[in-house]
Amino acid sequence: MSAADDLRLLLASRHPLILAATDDEQRFLEVVRRAAQASGYPVWTWSLTRGLPRDGFGHQVGTKDARQALAFVGEVADPGVFIMADARAALGDAAVVRAVKEMALAAKPGQTLVLTGPTNEILPELEGLAVAWRLEPPSAEELEQVVRRIVDDLSAQGVPVELDAGSRAELGEALRGLAVPEAERLIRRAALRDGRLGTEHIEVVRALKAEQLEEGGLLELVATEGDLDDVGGMENLKQWLRLRGRAFEPEAEAFGVEAPRGVLLTGVPGCGKSLVAKTLARTWQLPLALLDPARIYGPYVGESERRLDRALQTVVAMAPVVLWIDEIEKGFAAGGEGDGGVSQRVLGTFLRWMQDRSPGVFVVATCNDVASLPPEFMRRGRFDEIFFVDLPDVTEREAIVRVQLRRRKRELDAFDVTAIAAATDGFSGAEIEGAIVAALYRAFADRSELSTDAIVREAGATTPLSRTRAEDIAALRSWATGRATSASA
Repeated sequence: MSAADDLRLLLASRHPLILAATDDEQRFLEVVRRAAQASGYPVWTWSLTRGLPRDGFGHQVGTKDARQALAFVGEVADPGVFIMADARAALGDAAVVRAVKEMALAAKPGQTLVLTGPTNEILPELEGLAVAWRLEPPSAEELEQVVRRIVDDLSAQGVPVELDAGSRAELGEALRGLAVPEAERLIRRAALRDGRLGTEHIEVVRALKAEQLEEGGLLELVATEGDLDDVGGMENLKQWLRLRGRAFEPEAEAFGVEAPRGVLLTGVPGCGKSLVAKTLARTWQLPLALLDPARIYGPYVGESERRLDRALQTVVAMAPVVLWIDEIEKGFAAGGEGDGGVSQRVLGTFLRWMQDRSPGVFVVATCNDVASLPPEFMRRGRFDEIFFVDLPDVTEREAIVRVQLRRRKRELDAFDVTAIAAATDGFSGAEIEGAIVAALYRAFADRSELSTDAIVREAGATTPLSRTRAEDIAALRSWATGRATSASA
């Protein structure tokens, strides 16, 4: 259902009060006008600087003040949609809140008051009267229209455009998650760089979008790398992911297969949990968005919940997408009673989204300290599966050694992989990589070639995590027994 159709149903249902969250006012007003026109209602739009004019008519004198505007609306006898732009600030006035409540209680048939702002949180005084509504980011079809409009505009200005129909659709996909004005600016910015717009500028747009998301604070578009075959070991997890990836094929829905929701990866640090997220997105040919849970919290009341909510809405608009939440316990650990309930509200926001989100967002959450997570995370429906990633066994260590040597352009026949795997008993994947990298540095400094003996020596000089934190690893394994599926077997 389109945003206009959704809003039209609310208007037709005679809801007297709607609190609308939007960050694209022009598109919002277009949506409201389409919805109101379908219901046969006129639209009035109030702002603090212009007062309250009806579309197609002049301004009403003396309506710039919110209380005066509401008093005027109360005198209107005919049906209509009354939009009060950026009215959230005015709701800090108790008299305005009371006037809004009285109007909603006494609303005439066909009259709806719409208050806009960055959030649609309902004040306690308006509970039961107001409906929260959000303008979703533009759909793929809307973004294709944006691309078509900007391409026509650039062509009319004499800017060379070299995009076929497929490339235009790909450019629209690259803009998923952005508001219309943001999408328009990025296309124009990419075209102005070289005085033309071609297929190579699709990657430019993706890079600019990544920069924009990073400026927002919580989300970051991450460059994917390799594929799942580049992850040494974890065959059970990789097979599970390959199987779930088939659900993104067009035929899956018709077959009755639902899109997978996500996976929680917990276990020993340094064993490849983050690498799985990066390689999974490339394997599935989906974008990878990183949400940093440590950056959720802001200094102002309600800011943390708003930041998280906006980030999650952006991710949904980017679907299909892989959402990687690294070290999820940093943002959603149990406890938090001493922060005025902020962490509990943030947790509630995230869990509701996890439970109710639409298909197309696959969450890969990694966790090193699973015991600190609230028990609500473990409930079925949050994740499709919980996997425990343990230290690699000898077969997995051999696979990791091969991957690391190939990554550094070394011929495997020149190395005794079995000997290296034996020398790294108790090592994590990151520690095996560290030993190979250290040996590579030493070989380069000595002007010699990398060898099995050099890697074994570096491994012997390394004290792995399995010895320095043996008790912690034992505790992780104890927790996983009966609670998580092994990533290896």
